[in-house]
Amino acid sequence: MPIVQLSPAFVRHALCPPDHRKIDYFDAVMRGFMLEVRSSGGKTYYQRYTDERGRERQFKIGAANVLTLRQAKRKALQIKAEAILGNNPQEERQQRRAIPTLHAFVNDHYLPFVQAYKRSWKTDETVLRIHILPELGRYFLDEIRPEFIIEVTNKMRSEEYAPGTVARIIVILRYVFNLARKWKVLPHGANPASGIPVPPDVQRSRYLSKVEAARLLASIRADENQIAAKAIMLLFLTGARRNEVTQAEWSYIDWQRSTLFVPKSKNGQPRYIQLNSTAVELLKSVPRTDGNPHIFPADDWQTNAAPVLSLGSD
Repeated sequence: MPIVQLSPAFVRHALCPPDHRKIDYFDAVMRGFMLEVRSSGGKTYYQRYTDERGRERQFKIGAANVLTLRQAKRKALQIKAEAILGNNPQEERQQRRAIPTLHAFVNDHYLPFVQAYKRSWKTDETVLRIHILPELGRYFLDEIRPEFIIEVTNKMRSEEYAPGTVARIIVILRYVFNLARKWKVLPHGANPASGIPVPPDVQRSRYLSKVEAARLLASIRADENQIAAKAIMLLFLTGARRNEVTQAEWSYIDWQRSTLFVPKSKNGQPRYIQLNSTAVELLKSVPRTDGNPHIFPADDWQTNAAPVLSLGSD
């Protein structure tokens, strides 16, 4: 463990003895500051310090062919100051290295978590996959700043996405970062999405004209897949949500009260759909499939893991 007066000239000409794999040259002026010289010719600056528990630690500053001696000593002084103040520079570096990219956090932590309880998790997955991860997924969580998110939302506005879709970007990212902080994956720092205003959703009411309604009914009656056609007709007659109809079972119908029971609606609570006489007659015309409790089963229900009719997304 030779102690020398480290200087730019010494750093340039320092060699590793032939019978050594590496040698550490400690600076005679700055305690704990050293130059590691390897048999391969590589040279690296380090700073040794004592942590708050009295253990000796060693912090790698950087390569001597990249940093000047002055730059390395400036960093060494910063490391020693942090150690004196009770911080552990090595531990902080390890924490930073443990912070994942947004893409990794979403796949490894966020999506598995929301799948377990959030009914709309598929919407989150779609928004993340199409709009967020292609733009921000490569960044580490602590690298993402508000302006990055604003750039994504401005791009979507320029492409004329609906305000509700733009708002969902901000809401999902806000939740992602809140969870990352709650789970200590992101140890410190503000939520980059918290200060970004969410654009108000634009509520639109659109009703079919008589001509459009007649055309829709004619198309439904002419459809070759009458199971799907009758399901769409029931949606038309009741105003129910897609899943409330496609996942309905025969046991949910109360023929005497003319109601269709929904065990779990959008808000998580059960509800009843009132059926008018046309809806009741339509349901009576639907053939039952032996062994399948669903009113509108898929054609391949015997081999399908989810034997219900698919009419696309909500």
